[in-house]
Amino acid sequence: MKATDYVAKFLHQKKVDSVFEMSGGMITHLLDSIHLLGKTRIVSTHHEQAAAFAAEGYGRMTGIPGVAMATSGPGATNLLTGIGSCYFDSTPAVFITGQVNRHEQKGDLAIRQLGFQETNIVEMARPITKAAKMIRDAAEIPFALEEAFRIAVEGRPGPVLLDIPMDIQRMPVDEKSVLSASEQQEINVGEYEKFSNSLMEAILVAKNPLVLAGGGVRSGRCVEEFKKFVDTLSIPVVHSLMAVDALAYMHPLRVGMIGTYGNRWANIALAKSDLVIVLGSRLDVRQTGSDTDMFRKGKKFFHVDCEVGEVNNRVKGCETLISDLRKFLVYFNSQNVSKSDWTSWCNEIMELRASWPDNGEITGTDTINPNTLMHELSAVGSAVSAYVADVGQHQMWAAQSLRLTSRQRFLTSGGMGSMGFALPAAIGVALAAPQSPCMVIAGDGGFQSNIQELETIRRYQLPIKMVIVNNQCHGMVRQFQESYFEGRYQSTFWGYSAPDFTKVAQAYGIESENCAAPELLTDATRWLMRDPMKPALLQVMIDTFANAYPKVAFGRPISDMEPFFKPIEMEST
Repeated sequence: MKATDYVAKFLHQKKVDSVFEMSGGMITHLLDSIHLLGKTRIVSTHHEQAAAFAAEGYGRMTGIPGVAMATSGPGATNLLTGIGSCYFDSTPAVFITGQVNRHEQKGDLAIRQLGFQETNIVEMARPITKAAKMIRDAAEIPFALEEAFRIAVEGRPGPVLLDIPMDIQRMPVDEKSVLSASEQQEINVGEYEKFSNSLMEAILVAKNPLVLAGGGVRSGRCVEEFKKFVDTLSIPVVHSLMAVDALAYMHPLRVGMIGTYGNRWANIALAKSDLVIVLGSRLDVRQTGSDTDMFRKGKKFFHVDCEVGEVNNRVKGCETLISDLRKFLVYFNSQNVSKSDWTSWCNEIMELRASWPDNGEITGTDTINPNTLMHELSAVGSAVSAYVADVGQHQMWAAQSLRLTSRQRFLTSGGMGSMGFALPAAIGVALAAPQSPCMVIAGDGGFQSNIQELETIRRYQLPIKMVIVNNQCHGMVRQFQESYFEGRYQSTFWGYSAPDFTKVAQAYGIESENCAAPELLTDATRWLMRDPMKPALLQVMIDTFANAYPKVAFGRPISDMEPFFKPIEMEST
């Protein structure tokens, strides 16, 4: 069997029903083989970065590695941002790049390049992949593919890259599949028992306990086990940006998002807590603030994570368990645990929430309140499978205020924080969940970063609802400049511009509307969902100088948030 025919058959056997790519000479054999087999949809994007983000969206929704392909040279390097995004946000993905023929590779020659577009993508990708390999013999392909898919999903999920020279793609391989046994992590019952007993002892004496849910709850594919854990203990839950969808908005134990742009009441509750059970979160600076000593003060931490390097890293003195999160939750849920009464603590949190409504943080403007916009989108979005947020102020407003149901997902670029993520990622989401619409929430700056994918959405008539929160600037960095550069808005407001996105959408053959007044917002969001299974774009105009509040005043405790407190150190945005 021709090597690329084997790849096509293998992808079908692994239940990969879509691959994302932008065509190029070094992947023509791959595309032709997949096309001839006819079992896997080839989704042609207009930029390789978009293909990578689409694969990420697909992988997050399904748990099956998303697959993206690109040709050598610029095609392969254009994948790197999406590869890094998968790596930082623990998304299973397999990236396959075409490489020049082996006889065209420079090898040890003291030259920069021999073959046209020859580029050592393996070494470039190695720091942001779980594994990266060039195939040097056709006989390696069956085992390499099997290993790539295994590595992508085992332990902490992430991306794997295979680089296949074009001459190898044409060679025959043994059709018999080579299967490799998955490495199973054995449960150390003694460690689980010791950790669980210590945790229960701490819970019995705690007054204000919290569970802090991180992205590992989703990437570990253990949401149901997490819900059972929470319901068993009846402890209130705060979450990071990557765990917005860990609990439904209406779940009685859900508190809200913590961190730099967290809900004010959630950060205050975290500051008041005396016990924090951290599940699948790495406690980075956006969750803890810069002063980790103040973050730890008066609290006992129990931390479960699958990577030893992520525990007792920034926040020291945690009692830790290195474990696959699902396995720990299954073990703990099998134990006889008695519920405690946290009514007083829950009531205190409810009072904090009532005192600091999310749509009351922005004042002094008669334009559309972005937090209210998120409420309106939630009200019409019951059919939506996922909200896909780009990167910027709108991302924080969405995370603060969207009201997700138990079946809805929230996807965003957390670790990489890449503008341009949402539109192509939504393509992957739409193909992973084809029976429901999904919704993009993007800023005018981020939307322009991959705006060309409007044509992909139109071509496939994907049910993607696009909401552009248009403040006519790069808002998050503009807000940073307001704090630290005395309002000198170079390259964010000064020297920046955006088109009328309704006209751009119309040029692509996508229906669009504009909304610029608060009294028109309800009708506009209803229009957006009028035909749930058709693409549509809604442009929502907001105040250029609306800031994403609340925001932790950098250098201060996590409960000290702008605009009432001012930062005392310079941050990264």
